[in-house]
Parts: sequence; C-alpha cells; structure tokens
Amino acid sequence: MATIRTGNRSALLIVDVQVGVVAAAGDISGQLDAIALAVRKARDAGVPVIWVQHDDEELPRGSADWQWVPALVPQVDDIRVYKQHNSSFEQTTLEAELAERGVAHIVLCGAVTGWCIRATAYAALERGYDLTLIGDGHIAKRLDTGEGAVVEADAIVREFNAVLPWLSYPGRRNRVVGAEELVW
Repeated sequence: MATIRTGNRSALLIVDVQVGVVAAAGDISGQLDAIALAVRKARDAGVPVIWVQHDDEELPRGSADWQWVPALVPQVDDIRVYKQHNSSFEQTTLEAELAERGVAHIVLCGAVTGWCIRATAYAALERGYDLTLIGDGHIAKRLDTGEGAVVEADAIVREFNAVLPWLSYPGRRNRVVGAEELVW
C-alpha cells in the first residue's frame, strides 16, 4: 500500500550546496541564482526553508569545504538537517521536521544531481511526498565512467530533468519547473 502524506504544506529543500561539494562543478552561477530565487520566493510566501548539509571523512563537519557556498547562507529561522548518506532522509531528522510542519510537497534543489539530488528525489517519492524539482537549480559534476567515457554535467542535469516527470508513484505528483516558474 502506498504512503500518501496527509499534510497540505510545501517546503523548500536545499541539499549540499557546500564549498567542497561544488568545487569541481565549474561555473554554477546560474544554478546558484536559481536556488537563491527559490529561497526568496519561499521566504516571501512563508514556506519553510530546509538546508541539508553533508559531512563525512572527506567533508568533515566544521571544515572550510563543509561550509555553504557564500552566495547561499541559511537564516536563523531556517531548518538545518545534517546527513552522512546520499539521501537526505537516511538517518536524519528530515522526516520529523517535515511531519512537524505538515509538509506533503517537497520542492528540491541543490547538489549533486547524480547522487544526493537523485537519491533524495526518489526517497521523497517513495515516502509518499509530492515532489517538484527546480530544473535550473540543481548542480552536477562531470562523471568519468572509468570506461574511457565522460558524461558532462549539463547532460546529467538534462537527463534527470527529463526522467523525473516520467516516474510514476501511486497518488503522488512530481514535476520539474524553472525557478522563475515556481509558485507557492
């Protein structure tokens, strides 16, 4: 039986836009602008803003690489969630934070598309949340497949933007929109 969330609120979820996470992502100014716009729109509409921050042995908590990129900084009233796995739901307080606020719809943006954004998107849908991905607000890094081929970052973003709307889960809605199109 499918899990469907009974709340009626939305939340903006910003994942891993940290100095060390995006260091090799190239020019991400457009994505950062889109995320900043989504944050402003969420705050203006009174929508909870949740910042998910990764740490592990390669990205130690408190280190310079662990910090948020200077263009995006949480405010005191924003919610902070800390994770050590790709999915923002695994062994974190995220689900409790969403439940406390009656959230049934997650608007997702951040880094890195091929790992944490993808894992968080699938986990949200599997847990019964409706999902909107900000199509111009997620950051990828080029991927060396180890087989002499490279998948460029923009191809990873385009692929995920194309695939996500086709995912089908009972009773859930998922879509991709640009930050400009985002309406709360």
